[in-house]
Amino acid sequence: MSAVIRSGEYVAVVAHTAAALAALTYRGRDLVVPFAPEAPIPDYRGIIAAPWPNRLVDGRYRVDGREFAVRVNEAERGCALHGLAFGRKWVLAAHDDASATFALDLGPCAGYPYQLRLEAVYALRAPEPGDPGGLTWSVRAVNSGEETAPYGVCPHPYLVAGPSPLDSWELGLPAEQFLEVTSERMLPLGLRRVAGHPFDFCEPRPIGSVEIDHAFTGVRFDSDGMARVTLRDPAGNGVGMAWDGTCPWVQIHTADKRPPAPNRLGLAVEPMTCPPNAFASGTDLVWLSPGEEHVARWRIYMLEA
Repeated sequence: MSAVIRSGEYVAVVAHTAAALAALTYRGRDLVVPFAPEAPIPDYRGIIAAPWPNRLVDGRYRVDGREFAVRVNEAERGCALHGLAFGRKWVLAAHDDASATFALDLGPCAGYPYQLRLEAVYALRAPEPGDPGGLTWSVRAVNSGEETAPYGVCPHPYLVAGPSPLDSWELGLPAEQFLEVTSERMLPLGLRRVAGHPFDFCEPRPIGSVEIDHAFTGVRFDSDGMARVTLRDPAGNGVGMAWDGTCPWVQIHTADKRPPAPNRLGLAVEPMTCPPNAFASGTDLVWLSPGEEHVARWRIYMLEA
């Protein structure tokens, strides 16, 4: 069962499949690319990617000398994409006017012999003077099994600045490095600085024709401990996304598609606890001991001219 929540002039819809954010509006204006909550989810829109975000190369990883293989679901690149929770039906555990909680027991399953309890909490808050309010959501993972479990998580919203084309949107992305990848399989190669590169959006500027599907790091956090991505339409309105230091990585994707598929509908902004292929590399991977929990939080809010 999907859930509709409201606060002030914000409205959000959360699907029970993948506990995915199906819609978020402010005064009727889309802040994310929406989808029908009971329909198949296109392009992983709004999902919770767990227990790993992004790609796991060949679907293989090792833990303490044991090798595991999970199902490859991105056949053209030979990768296991976006974890194991996105195709599952989460249970609506709590719901009131302005919030909804979805829960999922994950594993053990083929290639992931661990057991997690996941809870996704969505909460809306109306704007106040000096505060745009918006949607805050979190994912709490508890290791309910008997082995220490590898873990990572990210959300997958496609942000919408306004009615003009994505090329004209002004992006502010406070990240100083990006992960270079191979062109065909998008396998990680190494970090590069954004300075002097078309991926440098440390100072907000229009996206233009640049195509991005890369992980960024070296994220700059403000004095309140939050990182903020801004996206504005030429008219000045837009959308912002914020997160804390639990996510030192963020995947940015300009949603490029080949005709006749709809092209560049929104900008995917995916704050991640770890980079692509972290199950294999170990980089920034979370290890949850039995009974231990991990919480990651994100926020989307309107920007007005």
